[in-house]
This record gives sequence, C-alpha cells and structure tokens, in this order.
Amino acid sequence: MTASRRSFLLGTGATAAAAALVTPGSATADNVVGGRPDPEARRFTLAVIPDTQYMFDLDRGDSAPLKATLQYLIDRQRSESIVFISHLGDLVENARQSEIDDISERFEVLDRRRIGYSVLAGNHDVPDSRLDDQRGRTPYLDRFGPRRFRNSPTFRGASADGYNTFHVFRAAGQEWLVLALDWRMSAKGFEWARSVLQQHAKLPVILTTHELVYDGGDGTAAMSDYGRRLWNELIKDNDQIFLTLNGHFWPPARTTMRNTAGNDVHVHIANYQDRYYGGGAMIRFYHFDLDRGVIDVRTLSPWLLGKKSLNPLERKEIELTGPADRFSVPIDFEQRFARFDPPVLPAPQPVRDVLVHGTVAYWRLGEGLKDLSGNGNDLRQTGSLTASDDHSRLAPSHRSLYFGKDGHLSTVDSAPVNRETFERGYTIELFLKLPNGFNHPWCGLFTKLAPGSAAGKTGDDPSEPIATLNVAGGGQLQWAVFPRSLPGISTNWGHEMDYETWWHIAVVNDGVHTTLYVDGSPLLRNPSTPARGISTAGDPWLVGAYAYDKVVEKSLHGWIGDMRIVNRPLDRAEFMRSKAARIAGTD
Repeated sequence: MTASRRSFLLGTGATAAAAALVTPGSATADNVVGGRPDPEARRFTLAVIPDTQYMFDLDRGDSAPLKATLQYLIDRQRSESIVFISHLGDLVENARQSEIDDISERFEVLDRRRIGYSVLAGNHDVPDSRLDDQRGRTPYLDRFGPRRFRNSPTFRGASADGYNTFHVFRAAGQEWLVLALDWRMSAKGFEWARSVLQQHAKLPVILTTHELVYDGGDGTAAMSDYGRRLWNELIKDNDQIFLTLNGHFWPPARTTMRNTAGNDVHVHIANYQDRYYGGGAMIRFYHFDLDRGVIDVRTLSPWLLGKKSLNPLERKEIELTGPADRFSVPIDFEQRFARFDPPVLPAPQPVRDVLVHGTVAYWRLGEGLKDLSGNGNDLRQTGSLTASDDHSRLAPSHRSLYFGKDGHLSTVDSAPVNRETFERGYTIELFLKLPNGFNHPWCGLFTKLAPGSAAGKTGDDPSEPIATLNVAGGGQLQWAVFPRSLPGISTNWGHEMDYETWWHIAVVNDGVHTTLYVDGSPLLRNPSTPARGISTAGDPWLVGAYAYDKVVEKSLHGWIGDMRIVNRPLDRAEFMRSKAARIAGTD
C-alpha cells in the first residue's frame, strides 16, 4: 500500500469502524398490536412455571406467590410479548381435592382472559404415582382435564385418557406446537403423541413433561430412566422437537443432545422448590429472537419483585443469574427447522420486474455478462471467475459469480454508464457474500478505473479512483467518491459484517447526500457534507476489483449476485430485495 493510500485511509477514519450494538432483552411495545403480542413479531416469549407443590400443601402452603406470578404475566403479556405459558407439573403436594381446587382457582385468571397456557400432571398431582396415564379419573383430571381448555385460544386436543394435551400458538409469523405430557405415559400415550406430530409435521415442537433429565453434575443434565424411554420412543426420531422442558428434580441443568436427523435438541430442567419459600413461584422466561438466532433465558420471582420490603433471604432470590438460570441458546431457526419445514424460496423474478424506472444497468452475475436493462452496459471478463448456484434467497435471480482473487469484470468501452455523471442522484445495489476467513481487504466491488486526477480532481489523493465501493478489513464497506460538486473525496463507512452470509448493499444519493444501506438499514457513518453526482473521465467501471492510479491492484474474494444501477435515489421499498423479502416475510 502506498504512503498516499495509507494517508487517505487514516484521513477518512479507516481506523474506527462503525458498529451498531444489539442488546438482548424483552420485546417492546413496538412488537405488539393492541393488548396482545403481535403474532408476526420475530421476538416473543414463552413463560415457564416449574413445580409449585409446596405452595399448595394442605394447610402449610401459600398461594400468594403463584397469584403474583400469574398477574405479573398478565400485566406483561404485551410488553414482554408473552405468547404462551407452560407449567411443568407438581402443581400441588398431595394430590388432594382441596389442593387441586385451590390452584385451579388461581389459574382461572388466565381462563377469563383467554391466555394460552398448558399444565401437566406430575407425580405429586395424582393419588398413585406408580400408575401411568391410564390411571382414570382423579381430582387433577377433573380440574385440569380437556374440558378446562375448551375456550382456550391455543388448545388443540388431548389423548383419550385426558392426561396428555397439545397446544398451538402463533408467533414470528408461524405456528409452534407445545406437547404437554403426563409424568408417566403409557404405550397409548406414546402412540397418541406420535400421531399428533405426524398430523402437524411442519410445526416446530416444544415438549414439556415433569420428568426427563436431572442435574448430572456441574449443571449438565443427564437422562433419568424414564427420560431415556421418552428420548428413545418419542424425541430422538421426531426432528420437530427442538426444545424439551421438565421439572421434578433439582437443581436446574441443561444439555444439548443430537437426534437421529443429526440436529440439536436442547434439553432443560427448571425447578426451584428446594429454594427459599418453595421457590416462590419463580418463573423462567424463554425470550425467542429469530433475527438474532437465539433464545435468551432469564429466571426471576415476580412475587418478590412486587414486595415493598424484603428480608435477607428474599433479596437473594429476586432473580437468579447462575449459568443454569440465565443463559442464551444460539439456534439458526431456519436451518434447524429446514428438514421438516423447508423454507419456501421465492421463484426467480422476471427481469422486467427488476427494471424500475431509471434503471441504467442490470446484471445477473452467474448467468452472463449482458446488461439486461437493454442499455448496452455489457461486461467483459478478465482472469478466472466461477458461476455458482449460491445466492441470497431474497435476490431476484438464483445465481452468483465467485471471485477468487484473480479475476474481475469491467464495462465495455462503449458502455453509456462509463460517461454517466448522475447529477440527479443514483442508486447502486448488489448482493454480496464473503467467505469464512476473509482476509483480503481493499478488494473492490464497484470501482472506476480512472483516478480522480483524470477528472480534474486535486483534493485528497487524486490517484484514488474516481469512485469505489470497497470491502475493507473485517468486512467493512467503504464508498469513496469524487463528486462533481467537490474537489476531494466524500466517504461513507459501513460496519464489520459476518462472513458466509448474503448481504444486500445499496449506495443511494439523492442529489445532495449519500446513504449507505445494508439489508435495507441505513448505516451510521454517512457524511452530511453535500455531494452531487459522480465525476467521470469516460472510463470503464470495474466489478469485483479495485484500481489505484489506473492500475488494477486487487480483485474481490467472495460472491456477487444481482447488481443494478439506477439514475435516481430509490426508496427502500424499491430495493431489489424488497419483493422477495415481502414474500419471505422478512421485510
């Protein structure tokens, strides 16, 4: 790198990349419609209530903690985007009618508001825990059997015995299934559960039960004997089940197991009955965030949060932050669910649909070098390039071109775009993917061959190209241009981008200011100094290369898909990705 090049980079702030920080947390009011969570919002919460048995133990309990927990969930259904509530069994201690009646009354607050929830029988909820789900009528079944859920918005059915139920809630624009299984399933119970999965073969499934795993040491969950049966007869061969939740044992623990399809199943136990005040109806929040690809887990006590004064023990129990109580589970949801619910990709868009008013050039790289706008801005190839089927699922076409550091494209000498000055603004768009281990900074994406000096520019480093969209270190973007209205360079900076990910990139100039976008989002470091047009020396544009003082120095290492140039500023709704994004539900 030349001394002048280094000075230019330092002078334009190359040493400080802009980065937008995303802080995990609960959903905001922007994610809701009216008083209930927005079923299309890609952030939502599953609330889990483990064993409450010591609060409903003859004359020794206290229902106040559970009452506070349920009210807390009702009050925050909107702000936390709570879409479903699951109890993990052992509602009561002795399976007595009086205990069951007491906790049943507490849950009526959810029934009245038609909030989706599930319960299931633990060993303390039935008179004889040695019996399986064919045990017949019990006080639990009388109060929490299928009849209770006949007006529930999420209840979808129960096994013939009534002890196993399934529920479907809608979140993130799709349906999710919750299996709430008895603490001991019979052969008939297993057969019923498998039939539910077969009848809803495209739904991701959260399995809840009372016993599955226990803490095998150091917070790592291990299968119980019955848990091993559940795994072998139901979980491992049904790829839909991606998360299991159970109580019964303590302390809490978790592990990840691999099913027969080769996919992860996240296996968690949550139970706090051994802690102060029988756990105080502590809850666990599972905050799903499909855009970040993560489930953030929090454990807290609403009952204690609502108290005005706390004793020494209570102060320690408000929120638990140990590694088994507060953690994140990374999940690529689309990839994890692809085997049983493959994403429906938009068909390639006809070329005519991409040619918006003002289109100067449109190239479907990987399909040929012809300008599909019909304006004659065809490309020619130098060096080795490889056509590929790899593409962004939001791109108009389903092809791309791989640049392996030793080849590039350029517009033909007669191309009208070579002489274009874009006095009224412009939009430059392309789809880009960088490979893992990318270490090839300052390889150009779209660059003028001639330097600024060839267009009469004397400011900054006139040996820099008239215009260049570059990839800097760490996958940062840089748009550096000698505008018609300035003697020097105007520069936009991007942030570091993940590798092995397709990105839509757009440079938009409205005739005064230039804004750099990634996936339709405006970036931070866009200059406020007016910059009109793009200077020209009538020279070609390079695709997939950078030139300094009219010498091609470095070719791209990565993939470029569709690429479009328009002689006006496009609204984000007009970007190439927009139509496909709407179809895919991601815009």
